[in-house]
Amino acid sequence: MPGVSRSRASAVADRPSLRKLWLRRARRVLKPPAVALVLFGGVLLYALVADHGKAGPNGTTGPLRAWFARATAALGFTVSEVLIEGRTNTPEPLLRAALGVAPGEPIFGFSVAAARARIETLSWVANASVERRWPSTIVVALTERRPFAIWQHEGKFRLIDRQGQVVQGEDLARFRNLPLVVGAGAPAHAAEILDALGRYPQLAEKVTAAIRVGERRWNLHLASGLDVLLPEGHEAAALERLEQLEREHGLLERPLQIVDMRLPDRLVLRPASAPRAETEPVPPQPPSSNSKPPGQQAARRPT
Repeated sequence: MPGVSRSRASAVADRPSLRKLWLRRARRVLKPPAVALVLFGGVLLYALVADHGKAGPNGTTGPLRAWFARATAALGFTVSEVLIEGRTNTPEPLLRAALGVAPGEPIFGFSVAAARARIETLSWVANASVERRWPSTIVVALTERRPFAIWQHEGKFRLIDRQGQVVQGEDLARFRNLPLVVGAGAPAHAAEILDALGRYPQLAEKVTAAIRVGERRWNLHLASGLDVLLPEGHEAAALERLEQLEREHGLLERPLQIVDMRLPDRLVLRPASAPRAETEPVPPQPPSSNSKPPGQQAARRPT
């Protein structure tokens, strides 16, 4: 038994320590190719993460990132394709200019975050995502604003979305069938009045414009020239009553100039032959050859 104990003690003494085992394994792993790969990966990680937020005001990147882009481009890491998803109305030249990268350029040579921020400044774009898809593709995915109405103010026409955001101010002819809202403050409240009016299709088809008055209430201008003055904050109830009066009595077919619904307990009708009070807002009229100053130009649809 004493001999067995001595042999065990000798075996334990001859067993390599954990430190020696670690050094042996490290020598096998840390060969020049492996070291180079680790260093390259470290530089890549630093260039993409640590230097990511150092883009200049014009979208230029930090010095380390710029150096890395050139170095990797020499190894073939360049953009071969730019894919754009979700684009319908956003002008493609403006979109590509905002993206700031084209086929053949270094795939690491631009900031994804800065490109997305630039794209989201385009009026048609609600939000966007920009990503690198390895090995050589840039993918841009757009969510565009949906045209909702045309806004006329101070003689100018602009396309707006449901939230009242101005989307476009030129070439609106293809959107001429959209509803027309007029006046200061109209975009922010357009969805409310147009949704309420949309519940009465036969009434809605007679309306050519919804006019915001004093940035607090609405007038409806009909194709016949009749104006309906709606009460502030009670448009839905007034439209329901108006639809009932039209259905039962043909109110809107009568020779009237004004249907005033602003008072809760009465309906005021003004015949078409009656003189217009100076305090009443002038309703929209078809454009004539005599152009008016921008502040007085009549409401009309873009052609």
